[in-house]
Amino acid sequence: MGERLIMFTGTECVHCKEMHPLVEQLEKETGIKVEHMEVWHDAENAAFLESIDRNPDGSVFCGGIPLFYNEKTGKKLCGNQKYEKLKAWAWGQI
Repeated sequence: MGERLIMFTGTECVHCKEMHPLVEQLEKETGIKVEHMEVWHDAENAAFLESIDRNPDGSVFCGGIPLFYNEKTGKKLCGNQKYEKLKAWAWGQI
């Protein structure tokens, strides 16, 4: 398992664009890097998202983007988030 924090995103995704300023704020304030993986125009990234976007029972977790994934903790966030929740996710507190 890796250590990356990943934001699955799409180039034309309005909800993803809404999250970019909060992700940038998180990176600036904490020094934590969030890797952006474009999934609408990159088949390899889309396949990786599909493998991550699962609950333990195999059902779909989110079914859309943005989806945030913490490789270290395995925790995921679906959709737009408030800054404090995003920060807690990045620090592994949720």
